[in-house]
Amino acid sequence: MDFEIINIKDYTLIVVLNERLDTNIAPDLKADLVRVNANGQNNIVLDVSQCSYCDSSGLSAILVANRLCEDKLGTFILTGLQADVEQIIRISMLHTVLTITKTIDEAEEILRQKEIN
Repeated sequence: MDFEIINIKDYTLIVVLNERLDTNIAPDLKADLVRVNANGQNNIVLDVSQCSYCDSSGLSAILVANRLCEDKLGTFILTGLQADVEQIIRISMLHTVLTITKTIDEAEEILRQKEIN
């Protein structure tokens, strides 16, 4: 199993359990993201703290998640970036369009603030 999907009150947490978010698992992640979103979840937190590598397929899955949430006026948050993954996010300039936190707790705080406003 490459992912753990945890339904929490106001969002779904998807934890990537593989150290590589690449072409081998990205299609499955995209399918899970689409399914979660289609089931009515507009807020998704993707925890990649166990990933030390991400390729273009992984970046594509991350962008799909962001678009799915935005299309339903929800929030997508990427959390737990390790150094190499953060570097590829920055090189591809995705840090300018994604909401990124260091921890799940920080992601939850952002979601709480959006709910209040």
